[in-house]
Amino acid sequence: MNYRKLGKTGFEISEISLGTWQVGGVWGDEFSHENAAKILNSAVDSGINFIDTADVYGDGESEKAVGRFVKSRSERIYVATKCGRQLNPHVNEAYQPAVLRKFVENSLKNMGLETLDLIQLHCPPTEVYYRPEIFELFDRLKDEGKILHLGISVEKVEEALKGIEYENVTTVQIIFNTFRQRPAELFFEQAKKKDIGVIVRVPLASGLLTGKFSKQSTFTAGDHRNFNRNGEMFDKGETFSGIDYETGLAAVAELKALFPTQENLAPLALKWILGFDAVSTIIPGASRPEQVSANVAASDFPDLSSEQISQMNSIYERHIKKLVHHLW
Repeated sequence: MNYRKLGKTGFEISEISLGTWQVGGVWGDEFSHENAAKILNSAVDSGINFIDTADVYGDGESEKAVGRFVKSRSERIYVATKCGRQLNPHVNEAYQPAVLRKFVENSLKNMGLETLDLIQLHCPPTEVYYRPEIFELFDRLKDEGKILHLGISVEKVEEALKGIEYENVTTVQIIFNTFRQRPAELFFEQAKKKDIGVIVRVPLASGLLTGKFSKQSTFTAGDHRNFNRNGEMFDKGETFSGIDYETGLAAVAELKALFPTQENLAPLALKWILGFDAVSTIIPGASRPEQVSANVAASDFPDLSSEQISQMNSIYERHIKKLVHHLW
């Protein structure tokens, strides 16, 4: 495992880390603490030292599993969680300092921790980024010893650029992959200038970039890949990176043709992301321990040649860019 600095937090974290949206099992299934423990142990045994969760994952069960796990290990494991998505309706007016403070305190209780290494606003509406009082709250929480650092998780590049204008924002979690390339433009440049840690989420486009799906693939009723393809429940960009499923399959077919001996495309999709020095870490999810192993393999995967990268980018230019580049 290789390690990179998480921006101005100074944390040295694994370049492949773990996102825990699925850690309790397959999307839509009941949360399994046994499965979560297996995945978390597999991750840390593989050299991962950064775990990302959220208060809404598994209705708080993910935070509980992560907190219990961290206390069971002797290694220094950095824990990031998120707050804000419990708000219902999830609108700008619902974001209030007192409410967010309560969310942070609840996360501390869930995990049994005294301090959060990183708390992130969880994809708030764009208007929230224009409200300094929301960001000032986290300075007070830091003074009280409840958090070490503040980050933001965003849907749009616009939100990332606005968010990093606040001095206390240290990290940005953003969707970035071969099918979502816009962040590599202005945002990465500004993140490097301001020493912002970049946490890449949805790196495999909800599994599309593993190359294991087909037109015959099915997803359970509780799986967002079944019910959110058009943004019915949350931002469409969270599901298959906002790409029409059939279009995505066609693009993946071309990727497979480029790498005919690669049965699982995940390591090369992750390696493409690691080619950007603005990226601090990638947080692919896993619903089984063997998925952790496949993801971690990207760290030792051979560097992609300039020709391979050019061909991968050409697939984006021809199939994807005109459909999604301007949206996020």
